[in-house]
Amino acid sequence: MESLINILIGYGFWGMFISAFLAGSILPFSSETVMIVLLAMGVNPWQLLLYASIGNSLGGITCYCVGLLTTPQRVQQIFRIKPSSMEKANRLVLRWGPWMGLLCWIPFLGDAILVSLGIMRCRPILTNLMMIVGRTLRYAILLLSALGIGRIFV
Repeated sequence: MESLINILIGYGFWGMFISAFLAGSILPFSSETVMIVLLAMGVNPWQLLLYASIGNSLGGITCYCVGLLTTPQRVQQIFRIKPSSMEKANRLVLRWGPWMGLLCWIPFLGDAILVSLGIMRCRPILTNLMMIVGRTLRYAILLLSALGIGRIFV
């Protein structure tokens, strides 16, 4: 994994985009490491934020689309999710709907939320807009903290 991170760092903004996309999809990956190293190398933080947000959001949209293309039963079978856990997720999605997209930045849980939102066919435009806002805010807070500006967030 470390060598992949080093390769992505070598690609600058595009490496940030790819790492953020991987982290935003179902694959486990740490785009934060790439971001912090690139920032330490003097890369423009606002451009980093742009590439990270776009890549991570596109990765999240793939999670939503996975939900659209499957059924709750298939997700339970593939990921070995207990029926009680699936029921809890369904209740949350029914209660909060597209607003759950704001929480999709949370590692591991965020991908499950997006897949659930896709399965439940939540309004795609609002759901993905909320997901984009949540993920962009996460990267903005990370950047501000790394720059020493956002110490109140850490």
